[in-house]
Formats: sequence, C-alpha cells, structure tokens
Amino acid sequence: MSRRRKIYEGKAKDLYEGPEPGTLVQHFKDDATAGNAQKHAIIDGKGVLNNRISEYIFNHLNDIGVGTHFIRRMNMREQLIREVEIIPVEVVVRNVAAGSLSKRLGLDEGTALPRSVVEFYYKNDALGDPMVSDEHITAFGWANPQEIDEMMALAIRVNDFLSGLFLGAGIKLVDFKIECGRLFENDMMRIVLADEISPDSCRLWDIESGNKLDKDRFRRDMGGVLDAYQEVARRLGVLNENDPAPTGGPRLVKG
Repeated sequence: MSRRRKIYEGKAKDLYEGPEPGTLVQHFKDDATAGNAQKHAIIDGKGVLNNRISEYIFNHLNDIGVGTHFIRRMNMREQLIREVEIIPVEVVVRNVAAGSLSKRLGLDEGTALPRSVVEFYYKNDALGDPMVSDEHITAFGWANPQEIDEMMALAIRVNDFLSGLFLGAGIKLVDFKIECGRLFENDMMRIVLADEISPDSCRLWDIESGNKLDKDRFRRDMGGVLDAYQEVARRLGVLNENDPAPTGGPRLVKG
C-alpha cells in the first residue's frame, strides 16, 4: 500500500494527487471555521453532507453546460476533479442583504437588493480575504479583464440556476461565493467553476420561517449546524427521509 501525495491542505478540504495526470482528489473534512479560522470546531458528518450536496449541484451545472472541475464522486468524502489553476479571487453574488454587506452599508439583514450584486475578494487568510475591485485584480495580475468578464458571467449563470433550484426546495438563496480556475486542454484554456457549493459557501434561509440553513448557525453559535445541512440535503433529494441521522455535534478544536 502506498501513501498518496497531498497537494493542498485547506480549512475544510484537502487535495490529493489524482489517479491520472490532470486529475485531483478533493477530500471534504468535518472542520468548521469562522472569523478567519479564529473559531474552529469539528462537526461530525459535515464533510459527508457537503460532498453529497456539492456533487448534486455540480452534476446539474455540468448538465446545463456550465464548465466545472467536477468529474464524479468517488466515495462518501471524496470527489475526482480536474486539476485547474485557481484564480486567487473569490466571487460573491448577493441577492439579499446579510453578513458583511449589512454591516458595511447599514442595511437591515433580509433586505432584498434591487438586483443581484457581484463582489470580488482576494483569497488571503492572513489579510482576512479583503474585498477588491477589478482594478486591483488586473493591476496585480490575478486575472485579466477578459477572465474577469468570464468569471462574472459564470457567477450570474450559477446564481440563476441556484436561485431556481433552492426556490423549488422552499429555500431562499441569500448569497454565495464561488472560486474559478483556469482549465488547460491542449492549446486551449477556459475558465471553469472550481471548489464546492454547499451550505458552507451559501447563505440559505427557509422561505417560510426564515430559519438559517447554513454556516451562519456555526458563526453565530446558533446550534443545529448538522441538522440544517441535513435539511438542505433532504430537500434537494440528496438524502432520504429514512437515512440515519449524523452523529455528534460540534467539538471545539483548541488552536
């Protein structure tokens, strides 16, 4: 038996060398972090749920022609993905005021925005992932203007799809973040969706009650994190009603 090579270790996911050139294995962990990793806990079963939810969403995006890095789910915690060159910019799409947007602009949380708003954040944990403009992105060479346009178009298309998907499950898509990567195929390069889409990366509220079904339950010490993630999975049809409940609650990890 040989040990596989770890390519990258993240807060919620690790990447390993894939079985074939140009592929990687994306492993979903149970770690939950907030406040730039100042708060850290292990939530048993979260990685399994995020793997299944993200698989479901990426499969549907592939089906409608949205380019992604996703190839297939390998097991309960891992996906086989295409190796891409990650662009160090997170793209956030907001439909409803919440979180940092409410704080910055003094908007009541839950206020519907006049239209969907796209924001960019520089991926840098040491700096707290600061918000940046198109000018910063091009000036520092993180992406060129054409790539920014492609990322925005991709984000808007994903927003349209996710809004309808979650609406059909009785869930409001408040906001979400995505990451994009450059996929090189022979002499061609195209921008594709990478990373994951799950309750870790989306704000999801129950349409009728307004209950939060996302990572804010962890950020704000509301409890019921795993129950919320499982509810999202069940409404999407990823889990059956009779599937066993995940075990355990959050376990704080000392830094």
